[in-house]
Amino acid sequence: MSALMRSVVLFARLFLALGLLVDAHGAVDLPLSKVFKGESQFNRLVRIAEQDGWRSLPLGERTVAVGQALLGTPYAGFTLEIDNHTESPSVNLNGVDCWTFFEIALGFARMLEVKTGNYTPQDLLAMIELDRYRGGQCDGRYTSRLHYLEDWMYDNERRGLVQNLTRSLGGVPMRGRYLNEMSKYWRTSRYLRSNPELVPEMRQIENRIASRTIYHIPKSQVPGIESKIRDGDVICITGRGPEGFTEHVGLAYRDRQGVVHFMHASKDERRVIIDVALSRYLYRYRKFAGIMVVRPREASQSAMAALVVSSR
Repeated sequence: MSALMRSVVLFARLFLALGLLVDAHGAVDLPLSKVFKGESQFNRLVRIAEQDGWRSLPLGERTVAVGQALLGTPYAGFTLEIDNHTESPSVNLNGVDCWTFFEIALGFARMLEVKTGNYTPQDLLAMIELDRYRGGQCDGRYTSRLHYLEDWMYDNERRGLVQNLTRSLGGVPMRGRYLNEMSKYWRTSRYLRSNPELVPEMRQIENRIASRTIYHIPKSQVPGIESKIRDGDVICITGRGPEGFTEHVGLAYRDRQGVVHFMHASKDERRVIIDVALSRYLYRYRKFAGIMVVRPREASQSAMAALVVSSR
């Protein structure tokens, strides 16, 4: 088969994979009005993306462009808790927390690469499912969601969606850590309150994550590696522990002077902001210990990987 034919087949399979994701994700079990909030915001982003040619930008710059368009979006917690029993990919553009901010920005940026136009909320939901769920698929159960950033990094890197640069940038192992937040405080979750039989499974997931060797870059070392951070890198801020590994997450944004800032949904400011220089931000709170640096990749490779995994 010629290189041209292989490319044609690859892209045909990619769009088939996207179609399968849109048709098969858990959102089909719940009405669109329940799983997608802020359609006017979505349409606004699409208009800006098409006017400003975001699709031609590299993924990192494209993600930052989406993030900048979301500046000022109100901070809102628990936006994924949308049902008592059925887990489904969802998007709320009317309010975001630190995690949903970066994943919406990234998902929208990937959507622009996968399709050439005629974007719909279902397209964004498909990209969110690819990113948010173990193996890239939501099976309707709460435990199929990647609830911890450490698990998100592991699963997405395994599928080719991201590259965790932390160790290569001089990261050191985080020793003596454990995870029990979700199994210990399960009553704070609408899904777990309604399905307490899932708590033991959640505990097993936490133990499995904590058993891996997880690296971070101590905050005193961050100024020395900032030159290697790119626009749109996912910056996971680590804590002092021993309970858990990460405290917060956002996106890297490099200004015109070359300074790396932290773009995030700020709980203190109650909105999405571009904060001070990353190395300064890390010293704002004593509980912050350092960072992990994760570089997203285009969805075309990972969408194919997800299709392969699902067919096994």
